[in-house]
Amino acid sequence: MLGDMDHYRDLWAEPASRAMDIAGVSPGWHCADIGAGTGAVTELLARRVTRSGRIYAVDQDPQSRDDIADIAVGHTQVIALTQAVEDLTLPEAVDLAWCRFLLLHVWDPEIAIAAMVASIKPGGWLIVEEPIISAGRIDGEPFSMPEARHPDIGATIAGLVRRAGCEIEEAWAYAPVGAGPGPVADLLEDLTGVALADESVMLSPLVTVVAKTPQ
Repeated sequence: MLGDMDHYRDLWAEPASRAMDIAGVSPGWHCADIGAGTGAVTELLARRVTRSGRIYAVDQDPQSRDDIADIAVGHTQVIALTQAVEDLTLPEAVDLAWCRFLLLHVWDPEIAIAAMVASIKPGGWLIVEEPIISAGRIDGEPFSMPEARHPDIGATIAGLVRRAGCEIEEAWAYAPVGAGPGPVADLLEDLTGVALADESVMLSPLVTVVAKTPQ
């Protein structure tokens, strides 16, 4: 999990904003942020769906309920649920389900995607954002994440989404780059505990897939 939500939000806000524009996220939508963690996506969605909307922030770690408790105050209704994605059971079908940095950790990504699709209204939206860890670089050397079950899942999510019966509207990869002090170096230190000097860093590309569910 990323340690500093401000860096997380700032570095990945561009692809998130583009994805929401494509899906047409607007006031009144009911959405689910699956694997919500500290609530970065929940906050971004809250600003779009406003007070007339609703967001289910779902994470298997009970601590997430406390982390996101005050995020959307004044923006929308947020309901925190402690569930694993494989056991996803929402109180209602939603207009949009979104996951980010989730599938690289689950046992079976296909089961996770199927559970998300089943939670969405017919013709609703699925947004999946996952990394290609090994494509990240520090002075040319590749990243690794030994604890991740599927560290390069981002390279295959388009096919997984298609096989789940969804129609892809757009898909792309985005990788923030930096050298020296700044948000890229700070986020890398949050993740790895390693402080950098002037090394060139390209964070692992984040692949975003925006798709419509079957009617």
